[in-house]
Amino acid sequence: MNARLLWAALALAALQACGGGDDPRYNTLSGEAPLVIGHRGASGERPEHTLESYQLAIDQGADFVEPDLVLTADGEMIARHEPMLDSTTDVASKFPASRMSTKMVDGVPTTAYFAGDFTLAEIKTLRAVQSRASRSQAYNGQFSIPTLAEVITLAKNASAKTGRTIGIYPEVKHSTFHDGFFGRQVFENKLVSMLHLAYGNTRSAPVFIQSFEVSNLQYLNTKTDIRLVQLIDADDVNKDGSMSLVAPYRQPYDFVVKGDTRLFSDLLTSSGLDFVKTYADAVGPWKPYLVKTVDDGVERTGDTTLSINDRRVDGSTGVVELAHSKGLLVHTWTFRNDASGYGFKDPQAEMRYYMSLGVDGVFTDFPATGVAARSGL
Repeated sequence: MNARLLWAALALAALQACGGGDDPRYNTLSGEAPLVIGHRGASGERPEHTLESYQLAIDQGADFVEPDLVLTADGEMIARHEPMLDSTTDVASKFPASRMSTKMVDGVPTTAYFAGDFTLAEIKTLRAVQSRASRSQAYNGQFSIPTLAEVITLAKNASAKTGRTIGIYPEVKHSTFHDGFFGRQVFENKLVSMLHLAYGNTRSAPVFIQSFEVSNLQYLNTKTDIRLVQLIDADDVNKDGSMSLVAPYRQPYDFVVKGDTRLFSDLLTSSGLDFVKTYADAVGPWKPYLVKTVDDGVERTGDTTLSINDRRVDGSTGVVELAHSKGLLVHTWTFRNDASGYGFKDPQAEMRYYMSLGVDGVFTDFPATGVAARSGL
């Protein structure tokens, strides 16, 4: 090889090594790195939906933190995974059982302490607890329940301190349920007003709004340019890798109320994604929709016991590729170091696998693991 050809070959090798080729480093819709989203904060290590959990997620490198939202009796938006306070707070030790009530939550009669029966002042007397018994209980009773305004302030302050943009990813919880107590779209209007005040009405805001229901997202699409995400749920994964769809995880609940027979799975077909595209910017499917795993009875992890970690991984179902072909982002959930690893024992390897397929974001209870997975791509 003459000197000119040698230098050309070396230059090409250097260009490819530093990512200067035509192929993007990542298989995401934009070609940018997938997002790491702190699921309820760093909820694997701190009680979920507390400022301390969100801060730890940020410290571990999360790009977004996720406040699930419910309303108090006086219409304040607080960060809780469900309208029921029982399993994530010390409410039972501070208020009598007479403050409990029975309400229909997505068609299921539920007796509990409901956030909507307490004022914000009362909520602020509560302290968060770790809802998963297998996780550390060391921080129980230490942290208060934050409002959405407090989460926004935390994210903005962290952005200024770290020099990187920390986004928020609020979920409107049980929209139909809240409509029945506060009025139609009251919840959505409150959310939009606060987000526009904090971030402006722009698609470029570091915000995604998510929901398992459809009608509220369609309404929000007429009120805001902030990006919207249609969540896709299921009950379980069948042995053959297909999805189990059992109520109340069978359909968006607003579909149930309207008599719409479409299932969650129908929203991930070609026509379903076309429908979602009319009002949303992304889909957020539970991860078994994206990667087929099969329970074939083979022990693969070397621990002599059969679990979901031993499932055979058959690869992509094609949903990521189909959604991308229609211009929709794909954010999937939930990755946990201590649970839910369908076909994977190593949680970092699991997230890296999904990222390699091209998912645009991952929700994880352990953001440090997600950041490490991304770094390994």
